[in-house]
Amino acid sequence: MPRYEYRCRSCGDTFELSRPMAESAAPAACPQGHEDTVKLLSTVAVGGTAASPAAPASGGGCCGGGCCG
Repeated sequence: MPRYEYRCRSCGDTFELSRPMAESAAPAACPQGHEDTVKLLSTVAVGGTAASPAAPASGGGCCGGGCCG
């Protein structure tokens, strides 16, 4: 079950809740009982060893075609 992070506007506490994705937008009360909370955007870190794609050898787009001057 996904975990969502919330922040209470009343006391400033940050907390997490596990809930189904279908309930991700539902209101969440903070552990102190306050109702004025907001869901925070989460960042996901993905590890791996894949190399970055190689840049095109010639032209194409602004980053390789010389269109920026």
